Amino acid sequence: MSASFFTPSTRILITGGAGFIGSALAWELNRRGCERIVIADFLGTSEKWRNLTPLRFEDYLEADDLRPRLQSGALGKFDVALHLGACSATTEKDATYLARNNFEFTKDLAGWALENGTRFVYASSAATYGDGSAGMEDTLEEISRLRPLNMYGYSKQLFDLYAQRRGWLDHLVGMKYFNVFGPNEDHKGDMRSLVHKSTAQVRESGVIRLFKSHRPDFADGEQKRDFLYVKDAVAITLHLAATAGAHGLYNVGSGEAHSWNQLARAVFGALGLPDHIEYIDMPEGLRGKYQYFTQANIGKLRATGYDRPITPLADAVKDYVTRYLVPDRRLGDELPE
Repeated sequence: MSASFFTPSTRILITGGAGFIGSALAWELNRRGCERIVIADFLGTSEKWRNLTPLRFEDYLEADDLRPRLQSGALGKFDVALHLGACSATTEKDATYLARNNFEFTKDLAGWALENGTRFVYASSAATYGDGSAGMEDTLEEISRLRPLNMYGYSKQLFDLYAQRRGWLDHLVGMKYFNVFGPNEDHKGDMRSLVHKSTAQVRESGVIRLFKSHRPDFADGEQKRDFLYVKDAVAITLHLAATAGAHGLYNVGSGEAHSWNQLARAVFGALGLPDHIEYIDMPEGLRGKYQYFTQANIGKLRATGYDRPITPLADAVKDYVTRYLVPDRRLGDELPE
């Protein structure tokens, strides 16, 4: 496999393909001339179907129908499966639902891929790192030491551990996405990025509201995260999928930590407005599960040959706000007919 792995003849399965990162992957594949794509998702009552309208793909099916149709051979062969389908709500309290949707489904799909010679690339999460006390290194062999802070993170950790025990991580690629933001996320409700939420706030009231810090070592708004533009996340994901020597878990982040204050100021800058930040109390139920600092070490990714620069935060925010949020456009709206 190489950078030429994705060609017009490559057949690709994308689970969660109507969602945020999944639809962005389909967009980039279309840009590369790939249209032999089958998308599986749960459309439900959300507006994420709108992410699909500009994209070119071979077929769509509801995710409930995916496993039986794969097992029967009705969908044919795939060169690669990009598994982005999951419940990504960090506030989801139904642990049984998360275990079935995020863990059991991934087990079945990965097993099918290995049996059929399909390259399998799946979304893990930086939420598996918890508060970061065990580090945020994707080279960590003893991943059982990690302590996620919520059930979403643990549902991702469950599969990482299962794949490691089975020896699957020698063949699969798991991506520990950090704080990804960008177009096609508006269906995510409370899980939308601050850029999406705050752009609407600023346009309505001129103010961005951030959580106060409840730790003395962090000033208000100085909690830090590794923010990554979705276009970079997609480029990294497809690089790892196409690189034969890539296997195991990889941090997918910018490699830099920025504060919420910096992110908010980037939004004001993109809109050409003066900064006006207010700080509000963090909900009680979130305080014990809140990550105050995340930063991806992307040395392992760089060692695979990924040498593209990461889009600077202010540039990424400006691109998102001015090209997509303000005109209410989606990735793919610019694709030729």
